[in-house]
Amino acid sequence: MARTSPTVAGWELMLRVREQLATRGLKANQVSKALDISGAYWSQVANYKGLLTEDKLSVLLDLLEFEPPEREELMQLREAAKGPNPYAEFSALFDDSLKRFYGLEDGAQSIRSFESSVIPGLLQTEDYIRVLMKAAVTTGRPTEVEPRVRARKKRQNRLDGPDPLQLSVVVGQAALMCVVGGPEVQRAQLRHLQELVEAHPHTLDLRIIPFDAGGSLASLNAATFHLLDFNSARLPTIGWLETAIYGEIADSSRHVEALEYLYSQVQAIALDQADSLKLIDQIARQIG
Repeated sequence: MARTSPTVAGWELMLRVREQLATRGLKANQVSKALDISGAYWSQVANYKGLLTEDKLSVLLDLLEFEPPEREELMQLREAAKGPNPYAEFSALFDDSLKRFYGLEDGAQSIRSFESSVIPGLLQTEDYIRVLMKAAVTTGRPTEVEPRVRARKKRQNRLDGPDPLQLSVVVGQAALMCVVGGPEVQRAQLRHLQELVEAHPHTLDLRIIPFDAGGSLASLNAATFHLLDFNSARLPTIGWLETAIYGEIADSSRHVEALEYLYSQVQAIALDQADSLKLIDQIARQIG
């Protein structure tokens, strides 16, 4: 099977089951009765918050009349969905939506991201991350800082390895200019961006929207968002919208299409990668 993650495997499994349910015209109460489970439990499973046992899934696949080859695929997806969550050790730090996003990110083939005022998380240095985390956690939770730093560093592992993430990022110039953690931390962060592009010439596309395109950017009124695509042709593109206080998955086709259009717009007003790197270098030289 192509690269996946337990979260992505479980999502694909239930997405295909739900599509077949709609095709067969079966209702939730009919399913829960056939499986001898409660309606509440079936609701959790159907909304990607649980996993049926192998026996229960076999009964469900019989009920939905899946053909043998597809049954085998779905059983394999169930096995993959049982795998260890790579972020289980950090589960107490994040809400359910963010944990699901990290699981989807871990199994994504490519991501398109837009950030207007901060360096994207997958491209941050450890010192830069630490400054942000110290500012983000409340006074009563200082012990969360280092686990959050480790979690973000772990997410960055997707940039490397045998099946690296294809990452396309558009960043506003303000993110380069805002001195996070002092001149040394910010300068090191900008040099890190240059090094990452050099180290990942085929998988990382980084573009900057300069201040002189600010009017165009302001007219788009864009907030932080990400678009995730997956190896499986069965899986649609999904979005993640983020503000300072919450994040949410956008999976309706209407919302995803709007985000894809917005990404094409911000990419169109951004510098190309060569000029973006020149601007990063210029600002790094000016800091401090």
